[in-house]
This record gives sequence, C-alpha cells and structure tokens, in this order.
Amino acid sequence: MSREIPPDLVQLRKEIDTVDSELVAVLARRQKLVQRVVGIKVRDGLPAFIPARVDEVLDNVSRQAEQAGLSPELARTLWTAMINWFVALEEKHLGKGSSAD
Repeated sequence: MSREIPPDLVQLRKEIDTVDSELVAVLARRQKLVQRVVGIKVRDGLPAFIPARVDEVLDNVSRQAEQAGLSPELARTLWTAMINWFVALEEKHLGKGSSAD
C-alpha cells in the first residue's frame, strides 16, 4: 500500500532537480577553468597545491555562504571536497605530487 505523493512535494522536488542541474552546469564551468589553470601552472612550474589559495577560497566561500543564508560549515565542507578533487586532477595533469585552486 503506497501513499500518493502530495502535489506540493512533487513541485518542490522538480525545483530541486532544476537547481541540481544548474549546479552541475556551474561545476562543469569551474572544471574547465581549473583545466586552464593547469596549463598556466605547467607553463610557470607552479605546484597544484597552493595552501594560501585554498585558504583564500575557503574563507571567501564561508563569508559568501553566511551572507546568502547558507551554513558556512556546509559550504566549507563542500568546497574542501571539491578542492581536493580538483587538486588531484591538477596533480594528475602536472604529473607530480603537488596541489590547487
């Protein structure tokens, strides 16, 4: 015996799916930018991981999250995971153990 899903829940889920699609598009754009960063780092002999840049990104995201009404802790957690993933991608392309933007 299955309950019918309330129409307002169905509508909210559709909106969430739309936001998810937007997030995927923005993340794809960010990945393309990181790929361009790799080219510059290769050219200039820079490491993938630059701790000061990571700190700057996380501080900016935390501040922006708080201003937008999003949990800064959630933002830092998500961005830390994303940065770690992109750092690994950069290291793969740089062919050495360094890290990212």
